[in-house]
Amino acid sequence: MSASFEDFQKLDIRVGTVTAVEDFPQARKPAWKLTVDFGPEVGVKRSSAQITEHYTAADLIGRQVMGVVNFPPRQIGPFLSEVLVLGLYDDTGAVVVIGPERSVPNGARMC
Repeated sequence: MSASFEDFQKLDIRVGTVTAVEDFPQARKPAWKLTVDFGPEVGVKRSSAQITEHYTAADLIGRQVMGVVNFPPRQIGPFLSEVLVLGLYDDTGAVVVIGPERSVPNGARMC
């Protein structure tokens, strides 16, 4: 399946800073509930993220992450996930979060 450049442009991928992390014991797979500040245009959004293998809650606070902010919210058990935080699988199948190599303003759009 191929996608056009126009398809890619439909995705609104922004950087945000994790401001809070909560346990999510109701999730089927181990996950955190993240609160992410995507800047004044997008605002603060919440996400469920299966990233517990590499990251403690303390590791994530203050970390900048990339997220798709224009997908519709998705109900995950009792939690409404508003944004898809992006990551990559490592060689063990655990997720490594994607973020900028340097600090950039929250809400900066991937180009």
